[in-house]
Amino acid sequence: MKKAMSEFRHLLQTVPPLIVSLLILSVVGMNLLANKSINTGVDWLALDGGILFSWMTFLSMDILTHCYGPRASSALSLTALGMNLMMALIFFIASRIPGLWGESFVEGSEAIINRALDNTFGGTWFIILGSSIAFAASALLNNFLNYGIGKLLRKSGGFGSFALRAYVSTFLAQFADNLIFALLVSKLFFGWTLLQCFTCALTGAVLELLCEVVFSPLGYRLSRSILKERENASVIQGDG
Repeated sequence: MKKAMSEFRHLLQTVPPLIVSLLILSVVGMNLLANKSINTGVDWLALDGGILFSWMTFLSMDILTHCYGPRASSALSLTALGMNLMMALIFFIASRIPGLWGESFVEGSEAIINRALDNTFGGTWFIILGSSIAFAASALLNNFLNYGIGKLLRKSGGFGSFALRAYVSTFLAQFADNLIFALLVSKLFFGWTLLQCFTCALTGAVLELLCEVVFSPLGYRLSRSILKERENASVIQGDG
């Protein structure tokens, strides 16, 4: 246990703070915006606002896996999940503190709007639990699948291999994330059918994959920059 904590502290000192910050921020934002549904105009296409952040979460994990391996990426992913649970607790406490939200000052509707905002930020236990389980499972799947694909490739240093690893792992992990959440929350508490759960998981994974495709060149450049800095640091330490 002591060795594991020492390795984790070393990991936090090694990984660029920007990547860790993006991961934590995106996980918190993803779960908060999941409270808002997106009107797509199509009956069978169910999406929520969390998609605006989810691509950032999985791209961050792909970068971490590419540069530090699946164990390190999974450790930081679970840390981000822990930070999200802490933020959910703070939001819950804030929702129970007496007072009025600025947006609730609408004559005749103050109490209703204020209660709705409190419930939005306070969260619902089964949504928080479902999203936490879904993210933990999908993060582990994404990280180890990304790494496994990389081990199978003969050349793993170019953009093509980075993209292939990211696209396959992101699509399957996002599908798993969406499906687990839909089965645990949407089906049990909102009465969704299995077809609706599957359709939502599939369409959400496709759209999130498209976001990954758009931003993967940025992820590749960040990965190359991190690896180059690590190589330079190793050379300096070796000379010393």
